[in-house]
Amino acid sequence: MSDPVLAALNLNKSFGALKATDDVSIDLMPGEIHAIIGPNGAGKSTLIQQICGGLQPDSGLVLLGGQDVSGHSTQARAQAGLGRTFQISQLCMEDTVLENAVLGAMGAGRSAWRFWRAALKRSDLRETAESALERVGLREERGTRCANLSHGQRRQLEVAVALTLSPRAFVMDEPMAGLGADGSKRLTGFLDDLRAEAPILLVEHDMDAVFALADRISVLVYGKVIATGTGDEIRNNPEVRDAYLGDEA
Repeated sequence: MSDPVLAALNLNKSFGALKATDDVSIDLMPGEIHAIIGPNGAGKSTLIQQICGGLQPDSGLVLLGGQDVSGHSTQARAQAGLGRTFQISQLCMEDTVLENAVLGAMGAGRSAWRFWRAALKRSDLRETAESALERVGLREERGTRCANLSHGQRRQLEVAVALTLSPRAFVMDEPMAGLGADGSKRLTGFLDDLRAEAPILLVEHDMDAVFALADRISVLVYGKVIATGTGDEIRNNPEVRDAYLGDEA
């Protein structure tokens, strides 16, 4: 059996009396999409921040490719191969699509970001960035300011920025948020293909997308994983239905 590409082991995080992450263990296997679902306030964003390096857990470990990255910064984890998209866009709105993608390509190395405009002249970084833009359908928009993109196009650009890292694993925080039905359908198809390149840890409220994509689903409630299983197992789990899915199951 293959080893996990990404694993969170016994993560705990408290804010005063609130236990936001309660002994959470989740792993991501090669080629899979593992979705994390749960009600608002369940601790999903806190968990993702710990996995990606934005928040230090009180205890527990994060492993990437079998290596302990628990003490690594967000940038160091990106350089180690963790590609992330965000619930709230982290793009540089005043810069062009290409400039945003080149910034992502620089993140894979150790270039000094203060020199990033000079890096636009580097053919290797431009080729990496343009290849990623081509894959998400934004190459023709490479000269467009990010602020002028539609919401769906910004989601596509976030995925392109993550792609420039040639990641071992993707962590995607609500990539469907704000997309209409057509946009969600297109992105669902793209993510379905993307898992062959690197597995995806997916936090998502769009249950149609979750059940269409996920090989495994973990349900987080009050900071604790109450169930992990296939789509059918989660749909038919009485505890999950009571805590979250209700009639959606």
